[in-house]
Amino acid sequence: QVQLEESGGGLAQAGGSLRLSCVASQTTFVINAMGWYRQAPGKERELVAAISSAGRTTAADSVKGRFTISRDGRRNTIYLQMNDLQPEDTAVYYCTTGIMHGQYRPTGSWGQGTQVIVSA
Repeated sequence: QVQLEESGGGLAQAGGSLRLSCVASQTTFVINAMGWYRQAPGKERELVAAISSAGRTTAADSVKGRFTISRDGRRNTIYLQMNDLQPEDTAVYYCTTGIMHGQYRPTGSWGQGTQVIVSA
């Protein structure tokens, strides 16, 4: 099973930016797709964004225009660039592997999560 390790979380003020990274233990080119989920206190886990091995992306409506997912196959890494952060973005963010045929579905590994806290 692919091991995933997230980093880059932390504290930010509203309007600020953070970049999350997720390093996979296997080359991302053999993984159909990878994605970022988040879970805020008292809320269900939700998909934030995903990217396929072909570079196709999808994102939640709540983050479109603010968050960008990308990948670097040479470093087995995906990123989540988060701009114009808002307090409602506060959550634990998880990296996942999965498949994307239209919609993204996590099917394999999950990282341990990285905390993002946005102050007003």
